[in-house]
Amino acid sequence: MDGAASEREGPGAVGRTHGARACRHCGATINAAPFAREGEEYCCEGCYLAARGEQAWPAAKAELQAGFAEALAAALDARERETGLHSKRVACHTLVLARRFSSDADELRQVYWGALLHDIGKIGIPDAILLKQGPLSDEEWRVMRTHPEIGHRILAATPWLAQAAEIVLTHEERFDGGGYPRGLAGMAVPLWSRLFAVIDTLDAMTSDRPYRKALPFDAAKAEIVALTGRQFDPAAVDAFLAQEGTLREMVSVKCGRPPD
Repeated sequence: MDGAASEREGPGAVGRTHGARACRHCGATINAAPFAREGEEYCCEGCYLAARGEQAWPAAKAELQAGFAEALAAALDARERETGLHSKRVACHTLVLARRFSSDADELRQVYWGALLHDIGKIGIPDAILLKQGPLSDEEWRVMRTHPEIGHRILAATPWLAQAAEIVLTHEERFDGGGYPRGLAGMAVPLWSRLFAVIDTLDAMTSDRPYRKALPFDAAKAEIVALTGRQFDPAAVDAFLAQEGTLREMVSVKCGRPPD
């Protein structure tokens, strides 16, 4: 082979001479340079840079992921004109229960993000419905009840939020099958969503609403216990009762008063 031919045979020439290659990571077709060869396989430039980035700054990546999730939650709060910290509260309170079932840091991070972003699908609900002051019509409720699926579509496209996306999809399901969007019942509802359901009710009942003042912790507790086996998983209620002291203190901080 002469020198001119040799100079023409670089990585790009391999792709042109032997046909298109497929990236071993994302499957994208590589028709020409640039690409990196890994043994007998090939990697596109985007996946190559992503892999090098993960090796270079894993801690920074985790921080960016957390910041992205928090920013999404803040965007929803702004859209709903929510001035409180409902999303962050239910995320932190759900973790109190989740830690009774798992000590895996990655799994608990997904639980936190799923609870934090549970209502992110409401970004896709029209203002006329989302911000309506009076009762919703049947048709408006039909639209509102699409928010778990909208939220799931938003998050499922992001691989590192895959488990969180499942929590978002199922956070409105009920233990007795009376929830939505799929009418799941019992153990078919993911554990983390069953825990979230208890916490979401606790926060709603102990927060001020335009039509009523916040209820005391004990009133919320009595309602949750009364709905055990219907709206709530008995195991989730047991976890709630076991962590009552911690949750009571956390609710009191929100309400700005000593624990009941």
